[in-house]
Amino acid sequence: MTDGRLTAGRLTSAPILYALLSLMILGWAANYIAAKIALQSLPAVLLFGIRISMAGVLMAPVYIWYRRRHPPTWTLRDLPLMTAIGVFGVALNQFLFVAGIGRTSVAHAAIFANLSPFLVLLLASAAGLERLTARKLAGVAVALAGVIFLRVADAHPHGAATFAGDFLTFLGSLAFAIFTVLGKPTAKRHGSIAVNAVAYVGGALLMAPVTIWQAAHFPMAKVPWPAWISVFYMALGPSVICYLIYYYALAHMEASRLSAYNYVLPVMATLLGVWTLGEGITIWTAAAGIVIFTGAYMLERARGRS
Repeated sequence: MTDGRLTAGRLTSAPILYALLSLMILGWAANYIAAKIALQSLPAVLLFGIRISMAGVLMAPVYIWYRRRHPPTWTLRDLPLMTAIGVFGVALNQFLFVAGIGRTSVAHAAIFANLSPFLVLLLASAAGLERLTARKLAGVAVALAGVIFLRVADAHPHGAATFAGDFLTFLGSLAFAIFTVLGKPTAKRHGSIAVNAVAYVGGALLMAPVTIWQAAHFPMAKVPWPAWISVFYMALGPSVICYLIYYYALAHMEASRLSAYNYVLPVMATLLGVWTLGEGITIWTAAAGIVIFTGAYMLERARGRS
């Protein structure tokens, strides 16, 4: 079904589906703001550990509900691969995001964190999973030019958008691209909810000793309530609610139409950063973003033709 209509007794209109998608984008964009607020009171490692621990607890009942409708098909033999998927998709991706956004602006973080489509193409091509055509390479080249322009024209070594922060955010995007390439065939076999639940719960268990040690040596009682609300939001909103909306929408509309919403995310995050945090945005950032999104559009068009 691709027109946004769902079965009787469920959401039945395209406007409601698109409203959910808008909520999803807003929820992911607000994650940048929540991370900035939380990092004012918590170190990056502790914030990361608490977030994935909360997300693991919240994902557990979702997985239990999912298992009742879809009996598990994965076994212990699949655990090493699913663990690797969790390392890249949850541990590295989310830790690098938290570490990166603490050293750069929301606008830069939103741009660099959304380079995954280009990285997925290159990794999938290297693995022989996708054919690399001249049109696709042209899209990658345009986006790369935008990235270089962003770092050269809008460089602030001692300001909000530093090279270290941009690079860490880029590495997080690379980790997510590896997760996507590794996880796609696994998710087809075992279900995306199962893969992500194992990733979050496994990541929380692996991080538990570090999280407990960090918390024991940190004055947790002095953490203000806005920081705690931000951490809880990061665990519930982007990691659970937005994720469920995404896969619900993916089941009821074309992936190409759904991917178009990714172009809105950096814009929404940047506007929220300006509004809530008072961050500035330069003409160079806007120009670089337009160039990068032009490359993304070219890439999506090329994929649609191949």
